[in-house]
Amino acid sequence: MPRMIFLNLPVTDLERATAFYEAIGAVRNPQFSDDTASCMVFSEAIYAMLTTHDKFRQFTPKPIADAKLSNQALFCLSADSRNEVDEIVGKAEGAGGVADPGPKDEYSFMYGRSFEDPDGHMWGVNWMDMAAFAAQSDMTNA
Repeated sequence: MPRMIFLNLPVTDLERATAFYEAIGAVRNPQFSDDTASCMVFSEAIYAMLTTHDKFRQFTPKPIADAKLSNQALFCLSADSRNEVDEIVGKAEGAGGVADPGPKDEYSFMYGRSFEDPDGHMWGVNWMDMAAFAAQSDMTNA
């Protein structure tokens, strides 16, 4: 069984957050969702558990940070192409997110952009040309 990752994100408006993540391509799994949480599936290995603040507080005694004011983590999704990077960021912006709050990453072998969800959680989306990366790495190590 492959190792899986579940991000637990506190959100201020569960319905809005669920719609946002559906707009960028995640699918809500109703089996693990209710009126306090939405299980958003990005792939067989990547899940974002969107939880109300009351639900999130059941897992930790620490205060919930306002992701619009501070960052504790940055999340990153892979993309299959430069175009897919732009498409995902465009969908995020169209669904109420903020496009490119961080600088773009643009190298000969990699392209990346970022977005913030409506609660301020910051996501990167990156594409990497592994053949170009390997060629560059080989030249550097020669």
